[in-house]
Amino acid sequence: MPAKIKKGDKVVVLAGKDRGAEGEVVTVMPKQDRVVVRGVNLVRKHQKQTQREEGGILSREASIHISNVALKDPKSGKATRVGFKIDGDKMVRVAKASGEVIDG
Repeated sequence: MPAKIKKGDKVVVLAGKDRGAEGEVVTVMPKQDRVVVRGVNLVRKHQKQTQREEGGILSREASIHISNVALKDPKSGKATRVGFKIDGDKMVRVAKASGEVIDG
Protein backbone atom coordinates (compact mmCIF):
# COMPACT_ATOMS: atom_id res chain seq x y z
CA MET A 1 0.00 0.00 0.00
CA PRO A 2 1.47 3.40 -0.95
CA ALA A 3 2.01 6.11 1.65
CA LYS A 4 -0.96 8.31 2.50
CA ILE A 5 1.19 11.26 3.58
CA LYS A 6 4.33 12.18 1.65
CA LYS A 7 7.07 14.80 1.84
CA GLY A 8 5.81 18.15 0.52
CA ASP A 9 2.13 17.55 1.39
CA LYS A 10 0.12 20.29 3.09
CA VAL A 11 -1.27 18.90 6.36
CA VAL A 12 -3.45 20.00 9.30
CA VAL A 13 -2.55 19.05 12.89
CA LEU A 14 -5.47 17.24 14.57
CA ALA A 15 -4.20 16.82 18.15
CA GLY A 16 -1.66 18.23 20.58
CA LYS A 17 -0.52 21.71 21.53
CA ASP A 18 -0.49 22.83 17.88
CA ARG A 19 -4.01 21.59 17.04
CA GLY A 20 -5.42 23.43 14.02
CA ALA A 21 -2.00 24.48 12.73
CA GLU A 22 -1.19 23.91 9.08
CA GLY A 23 2.16 23.29 7.45
CA GLU A 24 4.19 21.38 4.91
CA VAL A 25 5.65 17.95 5.60
CA VAL A 26 9.47 18.23 5.68
CA THR A 27 10.37 14.64 6.62
CA VAL A 28 8.48 11.34 6.80
CA MET A 29 9.75 8.54 9.05
CA PRO A 30 7.64 5.51 8.04
CA LYS A 31 9.30 3.01 10.40
CA GLN A 32 8.53 5.21 13.43
CA ASP A 33 5.13 6.40 12.01
CA ARG A 34 6.21 10.03 12.48
CA VAL A 35 6.41 13.20 10.38
CA VAL A 36 8.13 16.56 10.77
CA VAL A 37 5.96 19.53 9.76
CA ARG A 38 7.47 22.97 9.00
CA GLY A 39 6.63 25.51 11.72
CA VAL A 40 4.76 23.01 13.94
CA ASN A 41 5.79 21.40 17.27
CA LEU A 42 8.74 23.74 17.82
CA VAL A 43 11.03 22.73 20.67
CA ARG A 44 13.98 24.58 22.23
CA LYS A 45 17.30 22.74 22.01
CA HIS A 46 20.43 23.68 23.92
CA GLN A 47 23.27 23.49 21.40
CA LYS A 48 26.90 23.32 22.47
CA GLN A 49 29.27 25.49 20.45
CA THR A 50 31.40 23.74 17.84
CA GLN A 51 34.05 24.95 15.40
CA ARG A 52 31.42 25.25 12.68
CA GLU A 53 28.29 26.28 14.59
CA GLU A 54 27.56 28.82 17.26
CA GLY A 55 26.16 27.61 20.57
CA GLY A 56 22.99 28.72 22.30
CA ILE A 57 19.32 27.83 22.52
CA LEU A 58 17.87 26.97 19.11
CA SER A 59 14.26 26.40 18.04
CA ARG A 60 13.62 23.47 15.74
CA GLU A 61 10.72 21.27 14.67
CA ALA A 62 10.22 17.97 16.47
CA SER A 63 8.40 15.02 14.93
CA ILE A 64 4.67 14.36 15.38
CA HIS A 65 2.93 10.99 15.23
CA ILE A 66 1.40 10.48 11.80
CA SER A 67 -2.03 9.79 13.33
CA ASN A 68 -2.12 13.38 14.64
CA VAL A 69 -1.97 14.95 11.17
CA ALA A 70 -4.40 14.81 8.26
CA LEU A 71 -3.98 15.86 4.66
CA LYS A 72 -5.40 19.27 3.73
CA ASP A 73 -8.20 18.97 1.15
CA PRO A 74 -7.17 20.74 -2.08
CA LYS A 75 -10.75 21.94 -2.65
CA SER A 76 -12.01 23.05 0.79
CA GLY A 77 -8.75 23.50 2.72
CA LYS A 78 -10.03 21.37 5.63
CA ALA A 79 -8.59 18.11 6.97
CA THR A 80 -9.52 15.01 5.00
CA ARG A 81 -8.81 11.31 4.94
CA VAL A 82 -6.94 9.75 2.02
CA GLY A 83 -8.12 7.01 -0.30
CA PHE A 84 -6.63 5.39 -3.38
CA LYS A 85 -8.07 5.02 -6.86
CA ILE A 86 -6.77 3.38 -10.04
CA ASP A 87 -6.45 6.09 -12.71
CA GLY A 88 -5.56 4.45 -16.00
CA ASP A 89 -2.51 2.33 -15.25
CA LYS A 90 -1.39 3.99 -12.00
CA MET A 91 -2.73 4.38 -8.47
CA VAL A 92 -3.47 7.93 -7.30
CA ARG A 93 -4.32 9.41 -3.89
CA VAL A 94 -7.81 10.84 -3.54
CA ALA A 95 -9.25 13.16 -0.86
CA LYS A 96 -12.22 11.34 0.73
CA ALA A 97 -14.12 14.56 1.51
CA SER A 98 -14.19 16.07 -1.99
CA GLY A 99 -13.03 13.25 -4.27
CA GLU A 100 -10.23 15.45 -5.64
CA VAL A 101 -7.04 13.79 -6.86
CA ILE A 102 -4.06 14.81 -4.72
CA ASP A 103 -0.89 15.88 -6.53
CA GLY A 104 2.31 14.09 -5.68
